Amino acid sequence: MYSAGPKDAFVTERYPRGGVPRSSYSRHKALVERMLDEVESDHPALRVVRVRPGLIFQRAAGTEIARYFAGPLLPARLLRYQRIPIVPGHPRLRLQAVHADDVADAYRRAIVASSARGAYNVAADPLLDGDVAAGVLGARPVDVSARVLRGLAAATWRARLQPAEPGWVDMALAVPLMDTGRARRELGWTARRSATDALLELLDGLRDGAGHPTPPLDPATSGPLRVREILTGVGRTSV
Repeated sequence: MYSAGPKDAFVTERYPRGGVPRSSYSRHKALVERMLDEVESDHPALRVVRVRPGLIFQRAAGTEIARYFAGPLLPARLLRYQRIPIVPGHPRLRLQAVHADDVADAYRRAIVASSARGAYNVAADPLLDGDVAAGVLGARPVDVSARVLRGLAAATWRARLQPAEPGWVDMALAVPLMDTGRARRELGWTARRSATDALLELLDGLRDGAGHPTPPLDPATSGPLRVREILTGVGRTSV
């Protein structure tokens, strides 16, 4: 929900929160922030804490991520990291990630620390860019322009080949890098798992169709061979 910002520096929790206009997900996050602002203003005695994480990865999210972003037409076994030949690279395609367990720990610390108020950025090292992802996956980074990235996302989305609207590309290229110093200083929080370890765990979950018995994560929501996704129309429920 941060406004577009730098990819060569880190922003604190005070950075503008206007969202990325072409991303519905980002706009909704910015709206929730404004709602929290109103609650905080109307109820000054209420302790309001916000955790702002990077991309959240875990093995059990494999089914959910595949359903929301890959679609049923991508062969899951191609996601085995030895079989990914190339990774797109762009100077602004630099993202932060964090393991779900570390995010849960940040929430726990925010709850039990009576002095905790306001927002806390939460993310792990290293930054994920084309070179880092390629090194982890044993792939080759390929420079791709923002126009091509968005064009491919838009074309495949309109063709119902994958369910993620092109606004996700806009958000990925626009969101600034977050400074996590406040969470470390005030909550004593630090990531126990690296961003690359979290990414590899997610890829394992994608490959194996891993999930968890909750509605968003349950593999049964896709059905055998993910047929339910095909029957309901790929992309109709993208967020």
